[in-house]
Amino acid sequence: MASITLTAIDGIPMIMPGDKLAELIVHALERMDLKLAPGDVLTLCQKIVSKAENRLVDLKDIEPSPLAKNFAARWDKDPRAVELVLRQTSRIVRMDNAVMIVETGPGWVCANAGIDESNSLEDDRAILLPADADDSAVRLRAELKRLTGVEVAILITDTFGRPWRDGLTEVCIGIAGMDPMLDLRGTTDLGGRELHHTVIAIADEIAAAAGLLMPKAGATPAVLMRGYKFTPGEGSARALIRPAASDLFR
Repeated sequence: MASITLTAIDGIPMIMPGDKLAELIVHALERMDLKLAPGDVLTLCQKIVSKAENRLVDLKDIEPSPLAKNFAARWDKDPRAVELVLRQTSRIVRMDNAVMIVETGPGWVCANAGIDESNSLEDDRAILLPADADDSAVRLRAELKRLTGVEVAILITDTFGRPWRDGLTEVCIGIAGMDPMLDLRGTTDLGGRELHHTVIAIADEIAAAAGLLMPKAGATPAVLMRGYKFTPGEGSARALIRPAASDLFR
């Protein structure tokens, strides 16, 4: 019977700027008597990557613009936080009802440009998304191979809302070592009919599965998946972004 296992990696300390994530992960695995194996998928939450890369901003250093002040006053928000979102924004999708939906530089459309103040462990400190989460994944994968001799796939995840559906879920914002999409076009269904449109966002499905073991109030920022036969490749999470030309709701 086919099976997939998900294992929360315990014992990773609170991450500080400059910390070597690969070494901390390997040490945590050793304490759990686990070793990486070819074909493994290692999923990390965005915050530990951002913290290690010093993607931290002190809100005390932010001078809000008139736009930020006006929006903040209308919806009782911190104008400094609003200004920080605007600085990380390449396109404003919607600003209404105290919600800011924007497009970031890499192309992610999300609330508040993915900026978060939770788990920053200091007042008035915000955590930005990695500048290039794909590059972060590539570098982490290379370092893990140097330390262990094993090539694994790396996913970096964040929590996003979704159009048409309530609630939040984990999605992939950075990837290395595997194709983020599972293209089933050209294959057939059980009745022998050819599939013409079915492309599965497999990286998002893995991210959501790993999220079950990464509680928001917990200290488990990484999950090891074993048993899923993914398609190897350089990969880029940008492949998960719907092109503007085919986005009917843009």
